[in-house]
Amino acid sequence: MSDAAVAVRGLGCAYPGTARPALAGLDLELPPGALAVVMGASGAGKSTLARCLTRLVPCFVPAEVTGDVRLLGEPIHGRRVGELAGTIGMVFQDFEAQLFSTDVTQEVVFGLEHTAVPPAEMPERVARALATVGLAGFEGRDPTTLSGGEKQRLAIAGLLALRPPVMVLDEPTTDLDPVGRAEVLRTLAGLRGDGLTLVVIEHDTAAAAGADLLLVLSEGRVVGRGAPRELLADVEACAAAGIRAPDTCCVLAALGLPAPPLDVETAAERLRAAGATPKPPRFLPPPRPLRPPLIDVCGLGHRYPGGHAALAEVSLAIRPGEFLALVGRNGSGKTTLAKHLNGLLVPSEGAVRLEGHDVRGLALEELAQRVGYVFQDPDHQLFAATVEEEVAFGPRNLGLDPAEVEVRVAEALAAVGLDERDADPFLLDKGVRQRLAVAAVLALRPDVLVLDEPTTGLDFVEQQKMMALLRARHAAGQTIVIITHTPWVIAEYAERVVLLAGGRLRYDGPPRQFFADDELLAAAAFRAPDVTRLGRLLGCTPLSVAELVSWMPGRQAPCP
Repeated sequence: MSDAAVAVRGLGCAYPGTARPALAGLDLELPPGALAVVMGASGAGKSTLARCLTRLVPCFVPAEVTGDVRLLGEPIHGRRVGELAGTIGMVFQDFEAQLFSTDVTQEVVFGLEHTAVPPAEMPERVARALATVGLAGFEGRDPTTLSGGEKQRLAIAGLLALRPPVMVLDEPTTDLDPVGRAEVLRTLAGLRGDGLTLVVIEHDTAAAAGADLLLVLSEGRVVGRGAPRELLADVEACAAAGIRAPDTCCVLAALGLPAPPLDVETAAERLRAAGATPKPPRFLPPPRPLRPPLIDVCGLGHRYPGGHAALAEVSLAIRPGEFLALVGRNGSGKTTLAKHLNGLLVPSEGAVRLEGHDVRGLALEELAQRVGYVFQDPDHQLFAATVEEEVAFGPRNLGLDPAEVEVRVAEALAAVGLDERDADPFLLDKGVRQRLAVAAVLALRPDVLVLDEPTTGLDFVEQQKMMALLRARHAAGQTIVIITHTPWVIAEYAERVVLLAGGRLRYDGPPRQFFADDELLAAAAFRAPDVTRLGRLLGCTPLSVAELVSWMPGRQAPCP
Protein backbone atom coordinates (compact mmCIF):
# COMPACT_ATOMS: atom_id res chain seq x y z
CA MET A 1 0.00 0.00 0.00
CA SER A 2 1.32 3.47 -0.88
CA ASP A 3 2.31 5.83 1.94
CA ALA A 4 1.14 8.82 -0.13
CA ALA A 5 -1.44 11.14 1.36
CA VAL A 6 -2.87 11.69 -2.13
CA ALA A 7 -2.42 9.12 -4.90
CA VAL A 8 -4.13 9.64 -8.26
CA ARG A 9 -3.72 7.20 -11.17
CA GLY A 10 -5.15 7.72 -14.65
CA LEU A 11 -7.88 10.10 -13.50
CA GLY A 12 -10.36 11.02 -16.21
CA CYS A 13 -13.54 13.05 -15.99
CA ALA A 14 -16.12 13.78 -18.70
CA TYR A 15 -19.18 15.96 -18.13
CA PRO A 16 -22.37 15.12 -20.03
CA GLY A 17 -22.73 16.86 -23.37
CA THR A 18 -19.14 18.13 -23.60
CA ALA A 19 -16.91 17.63 -26.63
CA ARG A 20 -13.74 16.75 -24.71
CA PRO A 21 -13.06 15.35 -21.24
CA ALA A 22 -12.37 17.81 -18.44
CA LEU A 23 -9.52 15.56 -17.26
CA ALA A 24 -7.65 12.81 -19.08
CA GLY A 25 -5.00 10.42 -17.75
CA LEU A 26 -3.97 12.56 -14.79
CA ASP A 27 -1.46 11.15 -12.30
CA LEU A 28 -0.51 12.77 -9.00
CA GLU A 29 1.20 11.53 -5.85
CA LEU A 30 1.80 13.63 -2.75
CA PRO A 31 3.42 12.48 0.50
CA PRO A 32 2.13 13.69 3.86
CA GLY A 33 3.16 17.29 4.48
CA ALA A 34 3.52 18.19 0.79
CA LEU A 35 2.26 21.37 -0.86
CA ALA A 36 1.24 21.10 -4.51
CA VAL A 37 0.11 24.10 -6.56
CA VAL A 38 -2.03 23.50 -9.66
CA MET A 39 -2.00 26.17 -12.37
CA GLY A 40 -3.34 26.63 -15.88
CA ALA A 41 -5.77 28.68 -17.92
CA SER A 42 -9.50 28.74 -17.22
CA GLY A 43 -11.05 25.46 -18.39
CA ALA A 44 -7.79 23.53 -17.94
CA GLY A 45 -9.41 21.16 -15.43
CA LYS A 46 -8.10 22.58 -12.15
CA SER A 47 -11.43 22.85 -10.32
CA THR A 48 -12.55 19.50 -11.73
CA LEU A 49 -9.48 17.90 -10.15
CA ALA A 50 -10.43 19.45 -6.80
CA ARG A 51 -14.01 18.21 -7.08
CA CYS A 52 -12.89 14.71 -7.97
CA LEU A 53 -10.55 14.57 -4.95
CA THR A 54 -13.44 15.50 -2.66
CA ARG A 55 -16.05 13.37 -4.50
CA LEU A 56 -18.20 16.43 -5.25
CA VAL A 57 -17.82 15.01 -8.74
CA PRO A 58 -19.69 12.74 -9.38
CA CYS A 59 -21.80 12.79 -6.17
CA PHE A 60 -23.22 16.28 -6.70
CA VAL A 61 -22.07 17.17 -10.22
CA PRO A 62 -22.88 14.34 -12.67
CA ALA A 63 -19.89 13.13 -14.68
CA GLU A 64 -18.20 9.95 -15.83
CA VAL A 65 -15.11 9.51 -13.63
CA THR A 66 -12.44 6.91 -14.40
CA GLY A 67 -9.14 6.01 -12.81
CA ASP A 68 -8.15 5.53 -9.17
CA VAL A 69 -7.99 8.11 -6.36
CA ARG A 70 -6.71 7.21 -2.89
CA LEU A 71 -6.52 9.41 0.21
CA LEU A 72 -4.24 8.23 3.03
CA GLY A 73 -4.01 4.91 1.19
CA GLU A 74 -7.75 4.31 1.04
CA PRO A 75 -9.69 4.31 -2.28
CA ILE A 76 -12.49 6.87 -2.40
CA HIS A 77 -14.48 5.24 -5.22
CA GLY A 78 -18.09 4.78 -4.10
CA ARG A 79 -17.63 6.90 -0.96
CA ARG A 80 -20.07 9.67 -0.09
CA VAL A 81 -18.84 13.24 0.34
CA GLY A 82 -19.77 13.29 4.03
CA GLU A 83 -17.75 10.14 4.72
CA LEU A 84 -14.59 11.96 3.64
CA ALA A 85 -15.15 15.04 5.84
CA GLY A 86 -12.56 13.93 8.38
CA THR A 87 -10.02 13.16 5.68
CA ILE A 88 -10.24 15.99 3.15
CA GLY A 89 -11.65 19.51 3.26
CA MET A 90 -12.05 22.21 0.62
CA VAL A 91 -12.35 25.98 0.23
CA PHE A 92 -14.37 26.67 -2.91
CA GLN A 93 -13.50 29.14 -5.64
CA ASP A 94 -16.89 30.73 -4.91
CA PHE A 95 -16.15 31.06 -1.20
CA GLU A 96 -19.30 33.07 -0.49
CA ALA A 97 -21.34 29.96 -1.28
CA GLN A 98 -19.79 28.36 1.84
CA LEU A 99 -20.85 31.09 4.25
CA PHE A 100 -24.32 31.02 5.79
CA SER A 101 -24.12 31.53 9.58
CA THR A 102 -25.22 34.63 11.46
CA ASP A 103 -21.83 35.49 12.96
CA VAL A 104 -18.18 34.71 12.33
CA THR A 105 -17.77 32.40 15.32
CA GLN A 106 -20.76 30.24 14.36
CA GLU A 107 -19.39 30.00 10.81
CA VAL A 108 -16.22 28.34 12.10
CA VAL A 109 -17.98 26.29 14.79
CA PHE A 110 -20.45 24.74 12.33
CA GLY A 111 -17.93 22.35 10.83
CA LEU A 112 -16.53 21.40 14.24
CA GLU A 113 -19.99 20.50 15.53
CA HIS A 114 -20.65 18.26 12.54
CA THR A 115 -17.35 16.38 12.77
CA ALA A 116 -17.70 15.43 16.46
CA VAL A 117 -14.96 17.72 17.78
CA PRO A 118 -15.22 17.81 21.60
CA PRO A 119 -16.86 21.07 22.76
CA ALA A 120 -13.96 21.80 25.10
CA GLU A 121 -11.60 22.00 22.11
CA MET A 122 -13.76 24.33 20.03
CA PRO A 123 -12.91 27.75 21.56
CA GLU A 124 -9.16 27.18 21.10
CA ARG A 125 -9.60 25.95 17.53
CA VAL A 126 -11.84 28.88 16.60
CA ALA A 127 -9.52 31.45 18.18
CA ARG A 128 -6.44 29.99 16.51
CA ALA A 129 -8.06 29.73 13.08
CA LEU A 130 -9.38 33.31 13.15
CA ALA A 131 -6.06 34.68 14.40
CA THR A 132 -4.20 32.79 11.68
CA VAL A 133 -6.18 34.49 8.91
CA GLY A 134 -6.20 37.92 10.54
CA LEU A 135 -9.81 37.91 11.77
CA ALA A 136 -9.21 38.05 15.52
CA GLY A 137 -11.70 40.56 16.89
CA PHE A 138 -14.29 39.74 14.24
CA GLU A 139 -15.96 36.97 16.26
CA GLY A 140 -19.35 38.66 16.59
CA ARG A 141 -19.51 40.21 13.11
CA ASP A 142 -22.23 39.18 10.65
CA PRO A 143 -20.41 37.56 7.66
CA THR A 144 -22.61 39.53 5.25
CA THR A 145 -21.04 42.77 6.52
CA LEU A 146 -17.48 41.64 5.75
CA SER A 147 -15.53 42.73 2.68
CA GLY A 148 -14.88 40.20 -0.08
CA GLY A 149 -11.36 39.52 1.18
CA GLU A 150 -12.54 39.15 4.77
CA LYS A 151 -15.16 36.62 3.65
CA GLN A 152 -12.45 34.66 1.85
CA ARG A 153 -10.33 34.63 5.02
CA LEU A 154 -13.36 33.37 6.98
CA ALA A 155 -13.89 30.47 4.56
CA ILE A 156 -10.22 29.52 4.99
CA ALA A 157 -10.55 29.76 8.80
CA GLY A 158 -13.45 27.32 8.73
CA LEU A 159 -11.22 24.77 7.01
CA LEU A 160 -8.18 25.45 9.21
CA ALA A 161 -10.25 24.82 12.35
CA LEU A 162 -11.27 21.37 11.06
CA ARG A 163 -7.63 20.35 10.44
CA PRO A 164 -8.30 17.56 7.94
CA PRO A 165 -5.08 15.78 6.90
CA VAL A 166 -5.67 16.76 3.24
CA MET A 167 -6.78 20.27 2.27
CA VAL A 168 -7.85 21.48 -1.17
CA LEU A 169 -8.07 25.22 -1.74
CA ASP A 170 -9.49 26.47 -5.04
CA GLU A 171 -8.04 29.96 -5.64
CA PRO A 172 -7.98 30.85 -1.92
CA THR A 173 -6.36 34.30 -2.32
CA THR A 174 -8.23 35.87 -5.25
CA ASP A 175 -9.94 38.55 -3.14
CA LEU A 176 -7.08 39.25 -0.75
CA ASP A 177 -4.86 42.33 -0.77
CA PRO A 178 -1.16 41.67 -1.59
CA VAL A 179 0.00 41.51 2.03
CA GLY A 180 -3.00 39.41 3.07
CA ARG A 181 -2.29 37.07 0.16
CA ALA A 182 1.30 36.66 1.28
CA GLU A 183 0.18 36.00 4.88
CA VAL A 184 -2.27 33.28 3.83
CA LEU A 185 0.31 31.62 1.58
CA ARG A 186 2.85 31.61 4.43
CA THR A 187 0.20 30.10 6.71
CA LEU A 188 -0.59 27.35 4.24
CA ALA A 189 3.09 26.58 3.71
CA GLY A 190 3.55 26.37 7.48
CA LEU A 191 0.84 23.71 7.80
CA ARG A 192 3.22 21.25 6.16
CA GLY A 193 5.12 21.14 9.44
CA ASP A 194 2.03 19.59 11.04
CA GLY A 195 1.99 16.87 8.38
CA LEU A 196 -0.97 18.33 6.48
CA THR A 197 -1.06 17.85 2.72
CA LEU A 198 -2.27 20.75 0.60
CA VAL A 199 -3.46 21.05 -2.99
CA VAL A 200 -3.74 24.74 -3.90
CA ILE A 201 -5.25 25.93 -7.18
CA GLU A 202 -4.00 29.37 -8.14
CA HIS A 203 -3.49 31.84 -10.99
CA ASP A 204 -0.83 33.79 -9.05
CA THR A 205 2.69 32.40 -9.47
CA ALA A 206 3.63 33.77 -6.02
CA ALA A 207 1.59 30.90 -4.57
CA ALA A 208 3.84 28.39 -6.32
CA ALA A 209 7.19 29.82 -5.26
CA GLY A 210 7.38 27.84 -2.01
CA ALA A 211 5.55 24.71 -3.20
CA ASP A 212 7.05 21.22 -3.34
CA LEU A 213 5.38 20.53 -6.68
CA LEU A 214 3.90 22.62 -9.47
CA LEU A 215 1.38 20.92 -11.73
CA VAL A 216 0.44 22.75 -14.92
CA LEU A 217 -2.76 21.68 -16.72
CA SER A 218 -3.98 22.45 -20.22
CA GLU A 219 -7.24 21.12 -21.64
CA GLY A 220 -7.46 18.46 -18.94
CA ARG A 221 -3.93 17.10 -19.34
CA VAL A 222 -0.70 17.61 -17.44
CA VAL A 223 1.69 19.72 -19.56
CA GLY A 224 4.15 20.57 -16.79
CA ARG A 225 5.21 18.82 -13.59
CA GLY A 226 8.17 19.61 -11.37
CA ALA A 227 9.89 22.20 -9.23
CA PRO A 228 8.27 25.66 -9.47
CA ARG A 229 11.65 27.36 -9.99
CA GLU A 230 12.29 25.32 -13.13
CA LEU A 231 8.81 25.50 -14.67
CA LEU A 232 8.20 29.20 -14.02
CA ALA A 233 11.58 30.13 -15.49
CA ASP A 234 10.27 29.10 -18.92
CA VAL A 235 8.46 32.32 -19.84
CA GLU A 236 7.20 31.03 -23.19
CA ALA A 237 5.79 27.84 -21.67
CA CYS A 238 4.02 29.87 -19.01
CA ALA A 239 2.44 32.09 -21.65
CA ALA A 240 1.31 29.05 -23.65
CA ALA A 241 -0.40 27.68 -20.51
CA GLY A 242 -2.15 30.99 -19.73
CA ILE A 243 0.15 31.78 -16.79
CA ARG A 244 1.68 35.21 -16.12
CA ALA A 245 5.35 34.36 -15.58
CA PRO A 246 7.09 36.00 -12.59
CA ASP A 247 8.47 39.46 -13.30
CA THR A 248 11.99 38.40 -12.36
CA CYS A 249 11.91 35.59 -14.92
CA CYS A 250 10.57 37.91 -17.63
CA VAL A 251 13.27 40.52 -17.01
CA LEU A 252 16.18 38.09 -17.02
CA ALA A 253 14.79 36.20 -20.01
CA ALA A 254 14.48 39.47 -21.96
CA LEU A 255 18.12 40.24 -21.16
CA GLY A 256 19.27 36.74 -22.17
CA LEU A 257 20.35 35.72 -18.65
CA PRO A 258 19.79 32.00 -17.83
CA ALA A 259 18.25 30.35 -14.76
CA PRO A 260 16.28 33.34 -13.45
CA PRO A 261 15.50 33.31 -9.71
CA LEU A 262 11.98 33.84 -8.38
CA ASP A 263 12.87 36.29 -5.59
CA VAL A 264 13.68 39.93 -6.34
CA GLU A 265 16.73 40.16 -4.07
CA THR A 266 18.57 37.36 -5.87
CA ALA A 267 17.45 38.73 -9.23
CA ALA A 268 18.91 42.14 -8.34
CA GLU A 269 22.23 40.52 -7.43
CA ARG A 270 22.27 38.65 -10.73
CA LEU A 271 21.62 41.85 -12.69
CA ARG A 272 24.36 43.74 -10.85
CA ALA A 273 26.81 40.90 -11.47
CA ALA A 274 25.92 40.99 -15.18
CA GLY A 275 26.50 44.74 -15.32
CA ALA A 276 22.83 45.40 -16.10
CA THR A 277 22.38 48.82 -14.52
CA PRO A 278 19.18 50.62 -15.52
CA LYS A 279 19.36 54.24 -16.65
CA PRO A 280 15.82 55.62 -16.34
CA PRO A 281 14.78 58.90 -17.95
CA ARG A 282 13.91 61.96 -15.90
CA PHE A 283 10.21 61.97 -15.13
CA LEU A 284 8.42 65.29 -15.02
CA PRO A 285 5.55 65.78 -12.58
CA PRO A 286 2.15 65.25 -14.18
CA PRO A 287 0.37 68.42 -15.32
CA ARG A 288 -2.20 69.91 -12.98
CA PRO A 289 -5.77 69.02 -14.03
CA LEU A 290 -7.63 71.93 -15.53
CA ARG A 291 -11.09 70.48 -16.12
CA PRO A 292 -13.72 70.82 -13.37
CA PRO A 293 -14.61 67.66 -11.41
CA LEU A 294 -17.18 65.27 -12.80
CA ILE A 295 -17.64 63.69 -9.37
CA ASP A 296 -16.86 65.52 -6.13
CA VAL A 297 -16.65 63.54 -2.87
CA CYS A 298 -16.83 65.93 0.08
CA GLY A 299 -16.16 64.82 3.69
CA LEU A 300 -17.79 61.45 3.05
CA GLY A 301 -18.51 59.20 6.00
CA HIS A 302 -20.50 55.98 6.11
CA ARG A 303 -21.63 53.85 9.02
CA TYR A 304 -23.44 50.55 8.42
CA PRO A 305 -26.60 49.67 10.41
CA GLY A 306 -24.64 47.45 12.81
CA GLY A 307 -22.50 50.42 13.80
CA HIS A 308 -19.39 49.62 11.78
CA ALA A 309 -17.78 52.85 10.52
CA ALA A 310 -16.50 52.09 7.01
CA LEU A 311 -15.55 55.61 5.83
CA ALA A 312 -14.57 58.85 7.58
CA GLU A 313 -13.86 62.31 6.13
CA VAL A 314 -13.03 61.14 2.60
CA SER A 315 -12.70 63.92 0.04
CA LEU A 316 -11.56 63.63 -3.58
CA ALA A 317 -12.43 64.92 -7.04
CA ILE A 318 -12.72 62.68 -10.12
CA ARG A 319 -12.31 64.55 -13.40
CA PRO A 320 -13.49 63.56 -16.88
CA GLY A 321 -11.24 61.10 -18.69
CA GLU A 322 -9.27 59.87 -15.68
CA PHE A 323 -8.19 56.25 -15.10
CA LEU A 324 -8.20 55.86 -11.34
CA ALA A 325 -7.30 52.84 -9.19
CA LEU A 326 -8.91 52.64 -5.75
CA VAL A 327 -6.65 50.51 -3.54
CA GLY A 328 -6.18 49.44 0.07
CA ARG A 329 -6.32 46.46 2.36
CA ASN A 330 -9.40 44.26 2.69
CA GLY A 331 -11.98 46.15 4.71
CA SER A 332 -10.39 49.57 4.08
CA GLY A 333 -13.63 50.99 2.62
CA LYS A 334 -12.98 50.76 -1.14
CA THR A 335 -16.27 49.14 -2.18
CA THR A 336 -18.19 51.30 0.27
CA LEU A 337 -16.71 54.43 -1.35
CA ALA A 338 -17.36 53.14 -4.87
CA LYS A 339 -21.01 52.40 -4.10
CA HIS A 340 -21.54 56.03 -3.12
CA LEU A 341 -20.46 57.24 -6.55
CA ASN A 342 -23.75 56.19 -8.17
CA GLY A 343 -26.09 56.25 -5.19
CA LEU A 344 -26.03 52.55 -4.25
CA LEU A 345 -25.21 53.72 -0.73
CA VAL A 346 -26.30 56.93 1.00
CA PRO A 347 -23.71 58.97 2.97
CA SER A 348 -23.93 59.07 6.75
CA GLU A 349 -21.89 62.29 6.64
CA GLY A 350 -20.77 64.52 3.79
CA ALA A 351 -21.94 64.34 0.20
CA VAL A 352 -21.20 63.06 -3.30
CA ARG A 353 -21.88 65.48 -6.15
CA LEU A 354 -22.18 64.73 -9.85
CA GLU A 355 -21.36 67.89 -11.83
CA GLY A 356 -22.33 69.92 -8.77
CA HIS A 357 -25.59 68.09 -8.04
CA ASP A 358 -25.94 65.99 -4.88
CA VAL A 359 -26.56 62.42 -6.05
CA ARG A 360 -29.22 62.03 -3.35
CA GLY A 361 -31.41 64.38 -5.34
CA LEU A 362 -30.93 62.67 -8.70
CA ALA A 363 -33.27 60.03 -10.12
CA LEU A 364 -31.84 56.51 -10.25
CA GLU A 365 -32.36 56.26 -14.01
CA GLU A 366 -30.32 59.44 -14.49
CA LEU A 367 -27.54 58.17 -12.23
CA ALA A 368 -27.45 54.82 -14.04
CA GLN A 369 -26.81 56.62 -17.33
CA ARG A 370 -24.04 58.76 -15.86
CA VAL A 371 -22.18 56.40 -13.50
CA GLY A 372 -22.16 52.69 -14.35
CA TYR A 373 -21.21 50.11 -11.70
CA VAL A 374 -19.92 46.59 -12.39
CA PHE A 375 -20.03 44.34 -9.33
CA GLN A 376 -17.11 42.28 -8.05
CA ASP A 377 -19.04 39.08 -8.74
CA PRO A 378 -20.74 39.24 -12.16
CA ASP A 379 -23.29 36.68 -10.99
CA HIS A 380 -24.68 39.32 -8.60
CA GLN A 381 -25.53 41.39 -11.65
CA LEU A 382 -26.61 38.91 -14.34
CA PHE A 383 -30.12 37.45 -14.41
CA ALA A 384 -31.50 37.29 -17.98
CA ALA A 385 -31.99 34.14 -20.04
CA THR A 386 -29.73 35.22 -22.90
CA VAL A 387 -26.77 37.51 -23.52
CA GLU A 388 -28.87 39.78 -25.74
CA GLU A 389 -31.64 40.14 -23.15
CA GLU A 390 -29.07 40.94 -20.47
CA VAL A 391 -27.55 43.82 -22.44
CA ALA A 392 -30.93 45.09 -23.69
CA PHE A 393 -32.50 45.23 -20.21
CA GLY A 394 -31.11 48.65 -19.24
CA PRO A 395 -31.89 50.50 -22.48
CA ARG A 396 -35.42 49.04 -22.54
CA ASN A 397 -36.02 50.23 -18.98
CA LEU A 398 -35.06 53.72 -20.11
CA GLY A 399 -37.98 53.58 -22.55
CA LEU A 400 -35.85 53.68 -25.68
CA ASP A 401 -37.43 52.54 -28.94
CA PRO A 402 -36.50 49.05 -30.26
CA ALA A 403 -34.22 50.42 -32.98
CA GLU A 404 -32.16 52.40 -30.47
CA VAL A 405 -32.05 49.40 -28.10
CA GLU A 406 -30.64 47.26 -30.93
CA VAL A 407 -28.02 49.90 -31.72
CA ARG A 408 -26.89 49.99 -28.10
CA VAL A 409 -26.83 46.20 -27.73
CA ALA A 410 -24.72 45.82 -30.88
CA GLU A 411 -22.42 48.63 -29.78
CA ALA A 412 -21.89 47.22 -26.27
CA LEU A 413 -21.33 43.62 -27.41
CA ALA A 414 -18.83 44.78 -30.02
CA ALA A 415 -16.97 46.80 -27.39
CA VAL A 416 -16.43 43.74 -25.17
CA GLY A 417 -15.88 41.28 -28.02
CA LEU A 418 -19.00 39.13 -27.54
CA ASP A 419 -21.12 37.76 -30.38
CA GLU A 420 -22.99 34.88 -28.65
CA ARG A 421 -26.32 36.71 -28.38
CA ASP A 422 -28.43 33.61 -27.69
CA ALA A 423 -26.09 32.05 -25.12
CA ASP A 424 -27.19 31.48 -21.52
CA PRO A 425 -25.07 33.90 -19.41
CA PHE A 426 -24.67 31.36 -16.61
CA LEU A 427 -23.11 28.77 -18.92
CA LEU A 428 -20.32 31.17 -19.94
CA ASP A 429 -16.83 31.17 -18.40
CA LYS A 430 -16.29 33.72 -15.63
CA GLY A 431 -14.12 35.92 -17.84
CA VAL A 432 -16.88 36.09 -20.45
CA ARG A 433 -19.53 36.72 -17.77
CA GLN A 434 -17.36 39.57 -16.47
CA ARG A 435 -17.24 41.14 -19.93
CA LEU A 436 -20.99 40.63 -20.31
CA ALA A 437 -21.59 42.52 -17.07
CA VAL A 438 -19.48 45.37 -18.48
CA ALA A 439 -21.49 45.29 -21.74
CA ALA A 440 -24.77 45.55 -19.80
CA VAL A 441 -23.49 48.75 -18.21
CA LEU A 442 -21.93 50.12 -21.41
CA ALA A 443 -25.33 49.89 -23.13
CA LEU A 444 -26.45 52.74 -20.87
CA ARG A 445 -23.54 54.85 -22.23
CA PRO A 446 -22.36 56.12 -18.82
CA ASP A 447 -19.75 58.86 -18.51
CA VAL A 448 -18.06 56.99 -15.65
CA LEU A 449 -17.44 53.25 -15.44
CA VAL A 450 -16.78 51.89 -11.92
CA LEU A 451 -15.56 48.29 -11.69
CA ASP A 452 -15.05 46.37 -8.44
CA GLU A 453 -12.16 43.90 -8.87
CA PRO A 454 -12.59 43.41 -12.65
CA THR A 455 -9.78 40.83 -12.91
CA THR A 456 -10.55 38.68 -9.85
CA GLY A 457 -10.63 34.95 -10.57
CA LEU A 458 -9.56 35.39 -14.20
CA ASP A 459 -6.55 33.72 -15.77
CA PHE A 460 -3.83 35.90 -17.26
CA VAL A 461 -5.23 35.85 -20.79
CA GLU A 462 -8.67 36.89 -19.51
CA GLN A 463 -7.11 39.59 -17.32
CA GLN A 464 -5.34 41.01 -20.35
CA LYS A 465 -8.58 41.03 -22.34
CA MET A 466 -10.43 42.80 -19.55
CA MET A 467 -7.75 45.45 -19.10
CA ALA A 468 -7.43 45.97 -22.87
CA LEU A 469 -11.19 46.58 -22.93
CA LEU A 470 -10.93 49.18 -20.16
CA ARG A 471 -7.97 50.87 -21.83
CA ALA A 472 -9.99 51.11 -25.05
CA ARG A 473 -12.97 52.62 -23.20
CA HIS A 474 -10.63 55.09 -21.53
CA ALA A 475 -9.09 56.02 -24.90
CA ALA A 476 -12.64 56.65 -26.17
CA GLY A 477 -13.10 59.26 -23.43
CA GLN A 478 -14.76 57.31 -20.64
CA THR A 479 -13.73 57.91 -17.03
CA ILE A 480 -12.60 54.63 -15.45
CA VAL A 481 -12.52 53.83 -11.72
CA ILE A 482 -11.34 50.35 -10.73
CA ILE A 483 -11.02 48.70 -7.35
CA THR A 484 -8.15 46.25 -7.47
CA HIS A 485 -5.64 44.37 -5.33
CA THR A 486 -3.49 43.41 -8.31
CA PRO A 487 -0.27 45.46 -8.21
CA TRP A 488 0.70 45.00 -11.88
CA VAL A 489 -2.75 46.15 -13.02
CA ILE A 490 -2.37 49.35 -10.99
CA ALA A 491 1.16 49.96 -12.26
CA GLU A 492 0.49 49.31 -15.94
CA TYR A 493 -2.96 50.85 -16.41
CA ALA A 494 -3.87 53.43 -13.76
CA GLU A 495 -2.96 57.09 -14.10
CA ARG A 496 -3.89 57.91 -10.53
CA VAL A 497 -3.96 55.93 -7.29
CA VAL A 498 -6.28 56.59 -4.36
CA LEU A 499 -5.30 54.65 -1.23
CA LEU A 500 -7.71 54.02 1.64
CA ALA A 501 -6.65 52.72 5.04
CA GLY A 502 -9.05 52.29 7.92
CA GLY A 503 -11.76 54.12 5.96
CA ARG A 504 -9.62 57.24 5.49
CA LEU A 505 -7.81 58.68 2.49
CA ARG A 506 -4.05 58.10 2.82
CA TYR A 507 -2.71 58.85 -0.68
CA ASP A 508 -3.97 60.44 -3.88
CA GLY A 509 -1.48 60.76 -6.72
CA PRO A 510 0.46 59.11 -9.57
CA PRO A 511 1.31 55.36 -9.42
CA ARG A 512 5.08 55.82 -9.73
CA GLN A 513 5.30 58.04 -6.64
CA PHE A 514 2.96 55.68 -4.82
CA PHE A 515 5.12 52.63 -5.45
CA ALA A 516 8.33 54.59 -4.72
CA ASP A 517 7.17 55.49 -1.20
CA ASP A 518 8.34 52.50 0.83
CA GLU A 519 7.16 54.03 4.10
CA LEU A 520 3.65 54.60 2.73
CA LEU A 521 3.44 51.08 1.30
CA ALA A 522 4.55 49.58 4.62
CA ALA A 523 2.09 51.67 6.62
CA ALA A 524 -0.74 50.70 4.29
CA ALA A 525 0.40 47.04 4.20
CA PHE A 526 0.48 47.24 0.41
CA ARG A 527 3.00 45.66 -1.95
CA ALA A 528 4.49 46.95 -5.19
CA PRO A 529 4.75 44.71 -8.29
CA ASP A 530 7.84 42.51 -8.25
CA VAL A 531 9.35 44.37 -11.23
CA THR A 532 8.97 47.64 -9.29
CA ARG A 533 10.55 46.10 -6.19
CA LEU A 534 13.37 44.79 -8.37
CA GLY A 535 13.88 48.22 -9.89
CA ARG A 536 13.89 49.86 -6.46
CA LEU A 537 16.84 47.63 -5.49
CA LEU A 538 18.61 48.89 -8.62
CA GLY A 539 17.84 52.56 -7.97
CA CYS A 540 14.77 53.20 -10.14
CA THR A 541 10.97 52.76 -10.09
CA PRO A 542 9.75 50.92 -13.19
CA LEU A 543 6.05 50.18 -13.60
CA SER A 544 6.40 47.25 -16.00
CA VAL A 545 8.86 44.63 -17.22
CA ALA A 546 9.04 46.35 -20.62
CA GLU A 547 9.91 49.63 -18.95
CA LEU A 548 12.73 48.21 -16.82
CA VAL A 549 14.20 46.25 -19.74
CA SER A 550 14.09 49.36 -21.94
CA TRP A 551 16.20 51.26 -19.37
CA MET A 552 19.04 48.73 -19.57
CA PRO A 553 22.22 49.68 -21.51
CA GLY A 554 21.77 49.29 -25.26
CA ARG A 555 17.97 49.18 -25.04
CA GLN A 556 15.54 51.62 -26.59
CA ALA A 557 13.20 54.08 -24.92
CA PRO A 558 10.27 52.78 -22.84
CA CYS A 559 7.27 51.31 -24.59
CA PRO A 560 4.23 53.61 -24.40
